Amino acid sequence: MSAVTKRDVTPDRAVEALRWAAGVAADPSLADRVPARVSPAEWRAVPREAFREHMDRLLTSKHPEPGLDAIESVGCLDAWIPEVAAMVGFGDNEWRHKDVWKHTKQVVKQSVPRLEVRWGALLHDIGKPKTRRIDDRGNVTFYGHAEVGAAMFRKRVADRLGFEGFERERIHFLILHHLRAAQYEEDWTDAAVRRFYKQMGDGLRDLLDLSRADITTKRPEKRRRGVKQISLLAQRIRDLKEDDDKVAPLPKGLGTKIMEAFGIPPSKRLGDLMKKLTAAAEDGDIEGGQPAEYYIAYLSEHRDEYGLD
Repeated sequence: MSAVTKRDVTPDRAVEALRWAAGVAADPSLADRVPARVSPAEWRAVPREAFREHMDRLLTSKHPEPGLDAIESVGCLDAWIPEVAAMVGFGDNEWRHKDVWKHTKQVVKQSVPRLEVRWGALLHDIGKPKTRRIDDRGNVTFYGHAEVGAAMFRKRVADRLGFEGFERERIHFLILHHLRAAQYEEDWTDAAVRRFYKQMGDGLRDLLDLSRADITTKRPEKRRRGVKQISLLAQRIRDLKEDDDKVAPLPKGLGTKIMEAFGIPPSKRLGDLMKKLTAAAEDGDIEGGQPAEYYIAYLSEHRDEYGLD
């Protein structure tokens, strides 16, 4: 019998296994219908578009955990995302009886079902196997795993899986910064919070959602504290952004300019006029944040309305 050549290998069984795993993520009762064994060569023959189609569907389904178990059991991760496969059975400090893979699956499950966030959840700890260290006291550390994981994604994973444009940048961003929000303390100054949310830019929402999902501790008090801290950070950001987004409706010194232009002395009449002008700016009837000359010209054109005759 002649040897099987590369030309004889087809992706059909591998694609069927992918379809099965994605189906398990939608309906876990399908987990018992395990497909035929798939060889590494068959996995390598799968078109990237087919892999992404089924993997994207799996990750954004209602039950991603059994789906990820399914796709790992048929050897797909070894062939397509060895960086994730390396986390299976790989222990960290808190999860002594479990592993980083179990933590990762829980983070995916707990994260919002937006595609980039789910991919970020799946890949956020891929730097851990390369950064695991044990100190003199037996404590396990993963210093720099976010930066290492982001570099791994950029150099190898992104191209292999066909991530481009926004998807590529957002997933890299989430891996790189996934620890940032959890570092928040209530004694951060307003300036520090402003720096944080400005640095995070339009990725802030996805990052906060991933940070909440990344809290998987079994200790109830620790979990409550972690979720509370991220909620407090989100509220401070909202409050500061609301303040920052406010445009001073009228420029400083406008009252003096109005007195000079219309011969109005300091008086209740001037105060009422300024309040009316401020209300018009806040309501959008006139533009806010303009030079004083803009408002003088406006008042000149609306003398009757402002009692300036």
